Amino acid sequence: MEAPWHLYIMAVMYITAGIMHFARPKIYLRILPRYIPSPKLMVALSGLVEILVGLGLCFSFSKVYSVYLIIAMLTVFLLVHFYMLSNEKAGAGIPRWILILRIPIQFVLIYWAYSYL
Repeated sequence: MEAPWHLYIMAVMYITAGIMHFARPKIYLRILPRYIPSPKLMVALSGLVEILVGLGLCFSFSKVYSVYLIIAMLTVFLLVHFYMLSNEKAGAGIPRWILILRIPIQFVLIYWAYSYL
């Protein structure tokens, strides 16, 4: 059975986001909470994981694992969203209402991934 087209949209979204961790690491270093150890390593690892889960969505043998990893990753990334709300520098000049809106969007993304189980 062929996967729905929107699954591939999700895959491209995560692959692109992961590549951006390597292309523009300073953006991700800025928003990473200060209590996270080894920030450069964490940015690289999170980028690698995003690329891998995006690729994993494209294959039936790895799709379910990728979905669970996406849900876990998005749950952990909520820490970044709250950190951006609480730290002006990490907020990067993004209007507060957008930073607040990103939190429920995170739950929509989690549900979107969950819908493929």
